[in-house]
Amino acid sequence: MDHAIVIGASMSGLLAAAALHRVATRVTVVDRDTLPEHDAHRRGVGQSRHAHGLLARGREAMEELLPGLTGELLARGALAGDIQEQVRWINDGHRLARGRSGMTGLLVGRPVLEGQVRRRVAALDGVSVRGDLQVTGLLAAHGSVNGVRLANGDVWRTDLVVDASGRGSRTPLWLREIGCRPPAEERVTIGLTYTTREFRRVAAHLGGDLAVVVGPTSEAARAGVALATEGDRWIVTLGGYGGETAPVDLDGFAAYAASLAVPDLHHLVRHAEPVGEPRTYRTPASVRRRYERLDDFPEGLVVVGDAVCAFNPLYGQGMTVAATEAQVLLTWAGRGARRPRDFFRGISSLVDGPWDIVVGGDLRLPGVEGEITPKVKLVNAYLGRFHAAAAHDPELGRRFLRVANLVDAPPALMSPGTMLRVLRSGAPRAVPVPA
Repeated sequence: MDHAIVIGASMSGLLAAAALHRVATRVTVVDRDTLPEHDAHRRGVGQSRHAHGLLARGREAMEELLPGLTGELLARGALAGDIQEQVRWINDGHRLARGRSGMTGLLVGRPVLEGQVRRRVAALDGVSVRGDLQVTGLLAAHGSVNGVRLANGDVWRTDLVVDASGRGSRTPLWLREIGCRPPAEERVTIGLTYTTREFRRVAAHLGGDLAVVVGPTSEAARAGVALATEGDRWIVTLGGYGGETAPVDLDGFAAYAASLAVPDLHHLVRHAEPVGEPRTYRTPASVRRRYERLDDFPEGLVVVGDAVCAFNPLYGQGMTVAATEAQVLLTWAGRGARRPRDFFRGISSLVDGPWDIVVGGDLRLPGVEGEITPKVKLVNAYLGRFHAAAAHDPELGRRFLRVANLVDAPPALMSPGTMLRVLRSGAPRAVPVPA
């Protein structure tokens, strides 16, 4: 392959470029934003000021694409730790039992993570990362995409276009413009709104733990997370479904934290020193575009990241899915990049698991709109019992976290051995972790 163009210098776009540089002579990444020279928030990443999760599988995939990245991030202040031993997980109101998971989580702010990945990718042979350029359409002939049009009037020819432009992807519109069908779309309306505040972090906070993750319950569709991050800070994000959100003022923010299933976050925000300004973000829906079902999709074009599937961000799956999709892209492009449907089918199997987790988890909450199938009801009933058992069984906790971190597929939680362990769950209870 001579030339590949990636639309969007998002994490998915940068990781796609890291994969393609191994099989293409030239890779050009374009983004409509002015890309910062240093680690900084930018307009095109609306969530960058909020808590971000890089799951264990995502860190591993990024390390495979960009060897040494983990060490570079640690040198820039990122924090690493065992995701079960050093993180407080509260699922459906139950505290996950502590233990060693064997999986390493990485805590780092989005600007530092994206900035380091962008520097690494821009330094790769044959890769160019350019800002202030907006793609406005595709060039196509004989059923294949062979270039892009830019807002400045330029026309660029290419062998492959990768759309990594995020939730606002215009590929469905561009497909119509070149005479192709857009994909079917699945949507679960969540009305998620969340507020983030930062606080100074001292060693005594949370007994030295690195994070708290409090999921919503069917009785209270509210959630929260506190992540330790570089610069001795906490990023605390609180949110609710159905359009409600945590107030931005400190007293209101703390009161909202007090309404969660456990007091840990309320205790933290009441005792830590606030820094910076609060921020609010809204996500109306989780959206999946079914490109793998199109028979007439043009050659020379693929779509990745949030442009294919935009998850509920509270689950922290987006960057990890993007990294694993980049690995599929490398394999597919290395084989000749002829049939986009083969690529879409490959990433569909990656998306199925986290999509089922998100949709199933959200559909049990009041205010969430979507189809509740018998399968969803059955799985949610089982998971309610699973979480109760995992509160006093560290092995079940480890198995849950392997699925939550996309190391294992969701069916692993319903293997015969795991189900028997859940059904045999008895009276012992874990010693509560003090707030």
